This record gives sequence, structure tokens and C-alpha cells, in this order.
Amino acid sequence: MYKVFINEKQLSITAEPLNIDKNIPYESTATLEMAVDLLENTGCGELCIFGGDPDMIWKDFRNHFTTIEAAGGVVYNNRGEVLFIYRLGRWDLPKGKTEIGESISETALREVEEECGISGLHLEEFLGSTYHMYRNKSQPILKITHWFRMECDSCPALTPQHEEGISKAEWKNPQQITDDVLPSTFRNIKIVLDAVRNGTRL
Repeated sequence: MYKVFINEKQLSITAEPLNIDKNIPYESTATLEMAVDLLENTGCGELCIFGGDPDMIWKDFRNHFTTIEAAGGVVYNNRGEVLFIYRLGRWDLPKGKTEIGESISETALREVEEECGISGLHLEEFLGSTYHMYRNKSQPILKITHWFRMECDSCPALTPQHEEGISKAEWKNPQQITDDVLPSTFRNIKIVLDAVRNGTRL
């Protein structure tokens, strides 16, 4: 199954219908255009496109967009706390766009270091990727973010990258994640945190 978030609404691409209100059988690329329009412009909160070959449907879906690659990390310190940034009124995980000639693991480390003013990180494992769609001057963009688990041997002070709109960079313990972060973050970030907690891949 593939999941894409459009305005915080989930579009799923599967082989069989899901137990949700809106399931649409895949017939052509027009099905994809209709689905995106419903999620962008109506009260539809979740939608599934289903068909016999989800990989083929996903390929058709991706061909509709300009793709941007990004990478970031779920960083743990030696106290079991997780590193978060606060930007534009939401808690988020540090991440950013891949530069030319850079691997996704290099991007993930660089972006975490730059956004939080931190160094000495250890890359542990690849967690998987999340997808969300947005528009840039009406141009549809599919952003693919690749996630890694990282470790920090200490609990260093953090310096948020203000020029990137980041007002806070903080370590959060499990209770603070529940109380502070989860009510004010993005759905794809919740999915990443769930995967780390459950030891599963995205």
C-alpha cells in the first residue's frame, strides 16, 4: 500500500478497497486527477484508489508530479529523548532537501546538523519514506522524504536555524511527545514516530 498526504488528508493506493468512506476503482489517470481534486477541494478526509496492480497505479501517480527528494532523522540522545524542531506553529522532525551529488544519508545528517546546531550524530538505520503533495504556484509537487534513525552520545544544547523559520529545537521525552508534539504535528510525522516505536518500516 502507498500513502500520500494531501493537505493532511490521506490518499491510499491499494489492491483492495479499505474500510473507509471513499473507495474509487482505478480506471485511468483521470481517476488520479479526480482523487486529488476531491482531497484538495472538498470535505473528503480520506480516499483510497484500488486496483489489481498498486505498483503500476503508483507509477502513474508519480508521473503526474515534479518530484523533490528530502531526508531527515529521528534522533535519540543518551537519555532516550527525541529531537524536534518547531516551525510555523507545528512540531516537526528535522529534515531538508537533497543537494546535487548528495546521498540521502548525507542529506539526513547535514539537515539535522544545520537545523538544530548539533554534531557527532551516528546513523543507525533507514526507516523508510513518506510522501506528501503540495503546490508551488499551481505546480503539483510530490515530496518524498527518506527517514533515518540516529543516535547522539550526549544531550547537547541545540541552536535552531532561525533563517529557515525554525523557532525552537528541543529534546522531548516520551511524555512530552504525547502531550506537546502529537497534538501539534503532521500526520506523516506521527507515522514515522509510530514506525520507530514499533520497530517497523514505513
